[in-house]
Amino acid sequence: MKGFAMLKIGETGWITKDTPECGPLDAICKPLALAPCTSDVHTVWAGAIGDRHNMILGHEAVGEVVEVGSLVKDFKVGDRVLVSAITPDWNSLAAQEGYSMHSGGMLAGWKFSNFKDGVFAEYFHVNDADGNLALLPEGMDLGAACMVSDMVPTGFHGAELADIQYGDNVAVIGIGPVGLMSVAAAAIRGAANIYAVGSRKNCADLAVEYGATDIINYREGDIVEQIMDLNCGPVDKVIIAGGDNDTFDQAIRMLKAGGKIGNVNYLGEGDYVKIPRGEWGCGMGHKQIAGGLMPGGRLRSEKLARLIVANRIHPEKLITHRFEGLESVEPALMLMKDKPKDLIKPLVVME
Repeated sequence: MKGFAMLKIGETGWITKDTPECGPLDAICKPLALAPCTSDVHTVWAGAIGDRHNMILGHEAVGEVVEVGSLVKDFKVGDRVLVSAITPDWNSLAAQEGYSMHSGGMLAGWKFSNFKDGVFAEYFHVNDADGNLALLPEGMDLGAACMVSDMVPTGFHGAELADIQYGDNVAVIGIGPVGLMSVAAAAIRGAANIYAVGSRKNCADLAVEYGATDIINYREGDIVEQIMDLNCGPVDKVIIAGGDNDTFDQAIRMLKAGGKIGNVNYLGEGDYVKIPRGEWGCGMGHKQIAGGLMPGGRLRSEKLARLIVANRIHPEKLITHRFEGLESVEPALMLMKDKPKDLIKPLVVME
């Protein structure tokens, strides 16, 4: 089969590999829609998870099942399925502890384009199919469905990690596709004021549509000062969905004592993050930081899909650029790398 791969750090290309084999609990799928991610960019051009050689990229897909293992109970050939970007081993001890995304080791539930070939190919392998696939709801837009792989669950996990409660005033730092879904999640969880930090107009407009009450442009001054002026003091919760290693400094400074930070930003470079000692209460301010890889799995995909079917969220609005055919994965990924101003998320459709 043909796939688009990371050849080594800083280099990509098309390669040919054997079609993956299907284990008794697994499934083989062909893609119906694919989406490149900033994580792919970090993986290739920053070497964020270390060198990978001839590894097929991609972890966001909607697929059609072409083969199932002998022990798969709930899926059959021809089923159109949602595919989670994180595909844990559900019989692992980590999963039983509530950290399925770390089954097999830290971040090891993230298998696509990390430990095994990803989805940017004619066929891809899904482990533990009954636990990691979900049926595609009839009539669901393929763009919305593809966002259920990663953008929606990751953005929503930011709101979960920050433990947003109704009436909380919340800052969302970064309003790319993940941050936009964090805004939507904060609104659904009952946040009062949502201060969304970003500078691109299309992202800002969509953030307001998703529930942001104020847009904070970091080009117009210190975001901590802007948010604390608007909020008349520190906020209850912060979601970090963008920025860099120094963003934690800003998040701590704008957060009240006893507040919580939920980080879902992939830190692709550097060795340390910066935490301001004084503003952290000299280590005793009860300012909690939780950073986590989003949970995967069938149940989460099904629940998020219900929100789409019920018109509670509209992740299809993230799609700003559409391509057709597997060969379009390459220009779509380069678009994510170059990040033109009008981009939020590209989608590649096979049919």
